[in-house]
Amino acid sequence: MSEHDNLQEADGKEEKKTIQEPVNEVEKEAVPESESTQQETANDDAPKAESKDNTENTQSNDDESVLNEIDESNAEDAEDEGNKDRHDIEHKEYDKMSLEALADELEKLVKSEKVQAIKSHVENLRSEFKSKFNSLLDEKKEEFLNDGGNEIDFYYSSSVQKRFKETYREYRDKLNTHYKNIEKSLKDNLADRLEIIEEIKGLFNVEENINTTYKHFKELQERWKNAGPIPRDKYNNAWNSYHHHVEMFYDFLHLNRDLRDLDFKHNLEQKTKIIERAEELAEDDNHNRAFRELQALHKMWKEELGPVGKEHREEIWERFKAATKKINDKRQAYFADLDKVYEKNLEVKHEIISKIQAIADKGANSHNAWQNCIKEVEALRNDFFGAGKVPIKVNEATWAQFKDSVRTFNRNKNAFYKNLKKSQYDNLQKKMDLIKVAEDNKDSEDFSTTTPLMKKIQSEWKKIGHVPRKNSDKIWKQFKTACNHYFDRLHAVRDAENAEGNQAYAEKAKLLDELKSLELSGKKESDLEQVKNLINKWKDIGNVPPNKRYIEGKLNKVLDAVFKKLDLNHEEAELIKFETKLDSLNNAKDPKHLDNERSFIRKKINDVKAEINQLENNLQFFSNVDDDNPLVQEVHQNIEKHKQSLDLWKTKLRKIKDLY
Repeated sequence: MSEHDNLQEADGKEEKKTIQEPVNEVEKEAVPESESTQQETANDDAPKAESKDNTENTQSNDDESVLNEIDESNAEDAEDEGNKDRHDIEHKEYDKMSLEALADELEKLVKSEKVQAIKSHVENLRSEFKSKFNSLLDEKKEEFLNDGGNEIDFYYSSSVQKRFKETYREYRDKLNTHYKNIEKSLKDNLADRLEIIEEIKGLFNVEENINTTYKHFKELQERWKNAGPIPRDKYNNAWNSYHHHVEMFYDFLHLNRDLRDLDFKHNLEQKTKIIERAEELAEDDNHNRAFRELQALHKMWKEELGPVGKEHREEIWERFKAATKKINDKRQAYFADLDKVYEKNLEVKHEIISKIQAIADKGANSHNAWQNCIKEVEALRNDFFGAGKVPIKVNEATWAQFKDSVRTFNRNKNAFYKNLKKSQYDNLQKKMDLIKVAEDNKDSEDFSTTTPLMKKIQSEWKKIGHVPRKNSDKIWKQFKTACNHYFDRLHAVRDAENAEGNQAYAEKAKLLDELKSLELSGKKESDLEQVKNLINKWKDIGNVPPNKRYIEGKLNKVLDAVFKKLDLNHEEAELIKFETKLDSLNNAKDPKHLDNERSFIRKKINDVKAEINQLENNLQFFSNVDDDNPLVQEVHQNIEKHKQSLDLWKTKLRKIKDLY
């Protein structure tokens, strides 16, 4: 995961690989003890150490730290020349990639890049993939447990995980093959270089023409340049030994200063160019690029160029060190600014962790509320992964806090759903009991007793909460089938009983259409007689089924329209409609309908009487007011209107009484 990227990796520097090889140390006699005071540890042109005060020692240590870092990186490249390509491969924001994108990126690197140059990239990809997949695994496990699964039975894999593992295995195989291939070459190259050093040492005692010796020396230098990579743990020792003996050879050339000075001049010119380039890089704002090229300049200084005249050595080395220090100081300042960004990222991540912890502590008490919490935490997780890097020293602790807060949330959520599952299984048992009642009574012939029971268990079913999802559809289908079986039988029986009523409904619907399309002659008496004849036909047809009595209301609406056209007074029209209604009620099989109508009319009579009494009492307030007063007249009109209504209701009541 990106949280585990270290600062050096962010700067493009890989972890250092180690190859276990049975290669002997460079022999101590390669640098004779009597001459060791002349060996220079940092560089062949570095000035000799002299006594300095504490401040100078501190500064020197800082400078040496930078030089050692450069030397170590170059030593790594020297072991494997292809490894220098690592600087040119982009470190992407792996923490923001999906599992599929991480697998794609790994495949691309393994397929198109040198295996030895992508180690840090691959390990970062692997760490990020593992973290994201483990999060996905936790989610799938929760879903499995929430669906009633047993933890011991849980298993999950995915095609993207399989693809990533296969690619990583391919990378490891390639890397192992690569190391095996270079192992022998590294040992052979080291042996060649040690042999070259020995041959240079042998030049000091050869009695031959100096030009011949110098030519032999230049051939040895060329052989050294082309000798190939060596183990990095032998790199600095071998190079220091080589440069020590090269310097000794140039001192040996004092008999032929022209040859020596010509080389010194060439080396001085080339090293001056290196210094000038380093000074240009010191002004470059791309700190990573400048430092990488600085490493290359140090490599050229050390590996490709020989010494310069002693009078220039300290001057040019100090100038090169000054440019190196300036580049490094800017780089360190850049890292300091980067640390500030990391600190802000840390604050953001701590805030996110606190929010997740707060949600975990608060919890929820319903499925919907927990689903909302899950969405909130998922959004916060994405924010955490996108918040950027934090200081390396707190990286592991921050990641651990984040995982703990998410785990706490998941534990609380799982506890809720575990209890919910228990409740759902209780609900399942209750619904299974209702299914038994429904199936036991679905063939009952006692419709009057069973129908209320079946309606009751349907109502109870709705009140029972959720059951496990895997059982829901099955038990609902079973319950619904039993209930439908009973009510289909009930409706079949009732349809048979209501066959006559259904026929009556069809005839009344036809008669209603006839009444709607009735054309009046304009003669009130004859038209009214024609309407009454149709009403009598309506009565003669008989009753309709209870669920189709609404057709009586349709008749009244049509009659209202016809009576309005006939200009029939309200009371007469109401009595005609009422007689039709009474006929339907009187012929109904259930006498309670007629009783209900009588009770309704009696209540209306009492209500109207009370209204009349109230209005007559109101008149007492107008005892001193003339009868032609508008308010008084309005009260008298309302009293008269209510008395007419009272007479109509009383007439309706008498008609009902006549039927008993």
